[in-house]
Amino acid sequence: WWLPVVKVPSDGLSEESRRLLHSQKDSVAQVLKAATAINALVLSEMHIPDNYIDSLPKNGKTSLGDFLYKSITEESFDPDYFLSCLDLSTEHKVLDLKNRIEASMVIWKRKMNQKEKDCKSQWGSSVSLEKRELFEVRAETILVMLKQQFPGIPQSSLEVSKIKNNKDVGQAILESYSRVLESLAWKIMSRVEDVLEADLLAQRQLVGEAEGRSESEAESEYEEMEKVVGAETPNSRKLSDFIGWRLSSDTKKHSSMGDIEFFYRVEQEKPMMMMKSPRAIPKKLSYLAKLENMRSPSERH
Repeated sequence: WWLPVVKVPSDGLSEESRRLLHSQKDSVAQVLKAATAINALVLSEMHIPDNYIDSLPKNGKTSLGDFLYKSITEESFDPDYFLSCLDLSTEHKVLDLKNRIEASMVIWKRKMNQKEKDCKSQWGSSVSLEKRELFEVRAETILVMLKQQFPGIPQSSLEVSKIKNNKDVGQAILESYSRVLESLAWKIMSRVEDVLEADLLAQRQLVGEAEGRSESEAESEYEEMEKVVGAETPNSRKLSDFIGWRLSSDTKKHSSMGDIEFFYRVEQEKPMMMMKSPRAIPKKLSYLAKLENMRSPSERH
């Protein structure tokens, strides 16, 4: 929480800066790998203090617990699946697992040494030597994977006890120097990864905005095309044209009304218009009047 928030330009880093960061990350990763290996080698060569051995339980099952011991001692063992089944959400839980596995490895090694000397002691057990070697290899594999996944994990109880009781000056200098270098390399690589992640998020946001703009532009172009096509297309015929209606100029003024509704209104107004203008009503003649008006052929000449 004390680290500043990583900020990159809105359009992301330049290609040159991105290549430089990737190159630095690769270099720091090599330094971290070498420092971790040197530190682990020096710690393995240090003598295990007697006070640490006295604090251990009598067997590895007690140190690991039933679940961990059963998982490690099964015939089919997968370290990746083993770690995926554990809760490693906090640093305390990872460190506790590391302490348990290292303690069980010390117990198994001491029991193998006791069997080689053919002497019975409180470390004696019915587990064969071959199985203990197999269990030790599996436990060591888990430790290596823990260090790879959590490079910044604090030192275990065994490592702290070795450093405190170490009397070799050369080992002390080499261990402390490699430990400091390992911690520094891990911090640098973590910060570089944070910057690269922020750059990736900026690029994704930029791509999303570009896609949104392209979609809006496509929609606007489609609407403009529809307008152009509608302007170039001849006036479409309405329903009134097909059924033979002929609306007067007055109907055009009422274009907001429907054609059918206005037609019925016009039809209703026709009788009233005919009553107002008597000239529009033709004069009806009887049949006899029509005969009187007709002339004979001789009168025509």
